[in-house]
Amino acid sequence: MVNGYGARLDNVLSHLGGTLLEEVAGHFDPTVVVTDVVIDDRREDEPLRPGAVLLCAGADEEDVPELIERAAASRAAAVVLRGPLVLKAGVGTAVEKSGVVLLALNRGASWTQLVVLLRSLLSTSSNRDGSEELLAGFPSGDLFALANAIGALLGAPITIEDRDSQVLAFSDGQSDADPTRIQTVLGRGVPQHARHAQERAGVFKRLYASEKPIFIDTPQIEGVAGLPRVAVAVRAGDQVLGAIWAAVPGPLSSEKERVLSDAAKVVALHLLRHRVGLDVDRQVRADLMATALAAGPAAPEAIERLRLAGRQVTVLGMAVPGTAAAGRADEFTRRQELERTTEALTFHLSVVAPGSVAAVVGDVGYAVIPGSASGGLAEKAQRIAEDLLHRSWDGPGNVVLGIGRVVDSAHAADLARSRHDADRTLRVLQHHPGRRVARFSDVQVDALLLEIGDHLHNEGGLLSGPIERLRTYDHENGTFLVDTLSAWLDGHGNVLGAAASLDVHPNTFRYRLRRAAEIAEMDLNDAEARFAAMLELRLSRAAPP
Repeated sequence: MVNGYGARLDNVLSHLGGTLLEEVAGHFDPTVVVTDVVIDDRREDEPLRPGAVLLCAGADEEDVPELIERAAASRAAAVVLRGPLVLKAGVGTAVEKSGVVLLALNRGASWTQLVVLLRSLLSTSSNRDGSEELLAGFPSGDLFALANAIGALLGAPITIEDRDSQVLAFSDGQSDADPTRIQTVLGRGVPQHARHAQERAGVFKRLYASEKPIFIDTPQIEGVAGLPRVAVAVRAGDQVLGAIWAAVPGPLSSEKERVLSDAAKVVALHLLRHRVGLDVDRQVRADLMATALAAGPAAPEAIERLRLAGRQVTVLGMAVPGTAAAGRADEFTRRQELERTTEALTFHLSVVAPGSVAAVVGDVGYAVIPGSASGGLAEKAQRIAEDLLHRSWDGPGNVVLGIGRVVDSAHAADLARSRHDADRTLRVLQHHPGRRVARFSDVQVDALLLEIGDHLHNEGGLLSGPIERLRTYDHENGTFLVDTLSAWLDGHGNVLGAAASLDVHPNTFRYRLRRAAEIAEMDLNDAEARFAAMLELRLSRAAPP
């Protein structure tokens, strides 16, 4: 039995679901607390504590009724069998009635990975006795120590990289490799030219399809001098988390290949544990951000915990525009894009604006950016937003970023006001495609027009004014009087320029303009009438979608 302090079942499935575990059947109660992990051994018939998770490595579908009955009698939380599971008729219903959740360990995942990660989840994040949590003999999350150990066993400098070829850790002795490896370590990522060459050569397809290490003739593929590479994918179940790359003079011996394969399993544990920690930190940060930005009674404490109290700040908002007709799949993709971009923003801010905080709150990714003694925070926030777009995407993307007003102190009301500005800016950017970054001060009038339009819409829409009368006449007679008046107003009364913009003769334009004034019942020489018509035109353009 592996003892722990407990974790809610919904948190367990949130962290391990999809990667290691799949929910098969049973009534899911999110308030259930997992207290133990028990490896089933029928020879010992060890009793289960309430809240235990029973791991049944040697069982199959035929054993499910007996295992569920045993688990329900002890008020266990869940039973885990190797997947995929195909239940007989009636078994799923019995599981539902039992109060126990039946889970499947995904194909390719190991029971060892599951036990270690469940143990991590059941422990407090800081360990109550003050001791350091170990995974396979190494401090949890210390990938650099692990990289050095692997490098010593292989006698080669290695890097541990994620799926995007970003360096997570590296061993000593990188100077013994080649310029590309040194550039990779210094830049914390594989250079673009090297990654593109590997992609063209199908390196990643080979790597992710193989369970064993693969040899890569890097000098030939990249066309530069250097050492070949041996790489092995790091997996959790069917999911590839990254890879270990070793710079070597030639292919590894079979013994060292086994060492590298075993090392990949250990690295997988650390990466999964790191992901669990990141998920917890991300949720805590999001909760604090939501509280701080809401200006409620708990906001001052949240601002203090985020270390923003008393600082000059601005709020940057980020959204992925969608449509009212978007389906669930589109919404899921938008959410993934938003979370991915917020993580990229968090990393970018850690370099260019230390002390910033970023998190996804609802459908928006927010960042609170503190100022410095040099001032210019609004301009700095705009540069950060524009740099993020250039660094994160090779081509035009869907993300828009709005920047709220700068407030001199991050009091709850001031922070909420800057957040409200950012939200209003995002709405303008989503309503007028083409522009992707803006400060609220630059779009305040557009935001105000949208809000006036909201107010009019709630009251039943605009009453019949000059523009509405012209629009009705155009619709009934096939004329273009609204376009004529609009071009004249936009051109400040310049008939020649307005006529050219519509590609009509000036005399024809003058006739249409006189006719428009008659139908609209307005005096074109009256400044107030012109302003009212211009406002009505702008409101009709800014009508809520």
